[in-house]
Amino acid sequence: MNNPAVLPPPDTVQKSTAPAPSAASAPAPAPAGQAPPPDPIEAALVRARQAAQAKRWNEAMGICQDVLATAADQPAALALMGTIHAQRGAVEEGITLLERATAQQPNVAGWHANLCALYRLACRTQDAVRAGQTAVRLQSNNPQYLINLALALIDLDERGQAVACLLRTLGLDPKEASAHLALGQILLAQGEMQPGWIEYEWRNETEAAKGTLPRITSALWNGMKLQGRLLLIGDQGYGDTIQFARYIPIAAKLCQGLTVGCSPELAPLIAKLPGIESCHHRWDEIPGHAAHARLSSLPYLLRTELDTIPWDGPYLSPDPARVAHWRDVLDTRLGRDRPRIGLAWSGRPTHPNDRRRSIRLSALLPLSEVAGVHFVSLQRPMPAADVGLLGAFAGLRDDADTLSDFEETAALVTNLDLVITVDTAVGHLTGAIGRPAWILTPRPSDWRWLLERSDSPWYPSVRLFRQPAPGVWDVPVREAAEALRAFVATNPHAGA
Repeated sequence: MNNPAVLPPPDTVQKSTAPAPSAASAPAPAPAGQAPPPDPIEAALVRARQAAQAKRWNEAMGICQDVLATAADQPAALALMGTIHAQRGAVEEGITLLERATAQQPNVAGWHANLCALYRLACRTQDAVRAGQTAVRLQSNNPQYLINLALALIDLDERGQAVACLLRTLGLDPKEASAHLALGQILLAQGEMQPGWIEYEWRNETEAAKGTLPRITSALWNGMKLQGRLLLIGDQGYGDTIQFARYIPIAAKLCQGLTVGCSPELAPLIAKLPGIESCHHRWDEIPGHAAHARLSSLPYLLRTELDTIPWDGPYLSPDPARVAHWRDVLDTRLGRDRPRIGLAWSGRPTHPNDRRRSIRLSALLPLSEVAGVHFVSLQRPMPAADVGLLGAFAGLRDDADTLSDFEETAALVTNLDLVITVDTAVGHLTGAIGRPAWILTPRPSDWRWLLERSDSPWYPSVRLFRQPAPGVWDVPVREAAEALRAFVATNPHAGA
């Protein structure tokens, strides 16, 4: 599920709650007929908010700190500083400041809505629901507050209540794209594919999606036979592109020439799919075409159900020369006497859900206690904070610099017996090439992993290890460690 955005404080800067000045220090009243002089604190807060809206974070913080030096614990200044901390990724600091603000001035709906979003990021699920409910009670007609509450309710597995919030949102604004998207993700997670795909199409209308693609003048493809060239665009993350690449050969049979646009990291691997005439990662290289479609719209256009997900076996395959290279590297480095286990524990930091899905290498230490295996890092980039812990895992070293693109990673994975990863593109890649993958999923998991299943209809070789509650990683890691011991017992000398 997508994280709710951290909202800016309400447009109206709240009046200062600083003690009134004494009579001796109070300014003289304005002459009759003249407006009173502006309150300096209120004026400063207006400037701070304007700076924050322009993303001049340091300037806004400096103004707020000046305000607090004059009026300690001024709630609007605390709330704005909390929001700025959150925008910079300092979630706990943001929570602390917003809690101080709401303690003094509890009737500002936007501050509670911000807390709802931040509590979710901190995996404080009950607190998130309470804050979201307070925001909605104070301002029941705000669509974003209702969406924030719905997402918090999903974290509690209260999907029925979440759907009610989203339908209420759509009653207020039928074109609220984020509500449609969240509803689509709930439906897809529940296996209700056709209504889910329809709602999922609204992702293209959200604020996050605006401006991600240039203006395209060709027609939007409807999934029917096309008399002309079709352009398919990898419009989401690496994992999404890998997951939906299975549809490319199907689409190729429905048009007269197929062009694919995707990231340079994926292009060498995607370009090998049958039916592609050309694959590009620069817009100025895209040839003329009669129609276009986003790659992640193909399940909708082709009316995919759970039992019709395309799978005729592995659909991505790396260059055999690269596979042979990594076989030689691993044979020399590790020998062939033990199973080789690939590890990936952290995704792209800019991903909106990265705080929930990524972990530190230390969280995987129970795996290091399993005897009789060699570990191989699939982590790219390597977090600097984890380098010192590599030695705790037999055979593990930093190979990030050698994994130049996803085809290189696929060639390495082909030489492994098993991959254990958090929910990143590595899991999708391993499943797409047909190698065994164990994916540690957060709670709530992404819609594509459905609910409470340990298998995946998208990838037959994938096994899921799920969090029992948001932020609780020790349970799936411990379960994976126990499963790894059983794997080693039955594959003691696998060596790929």
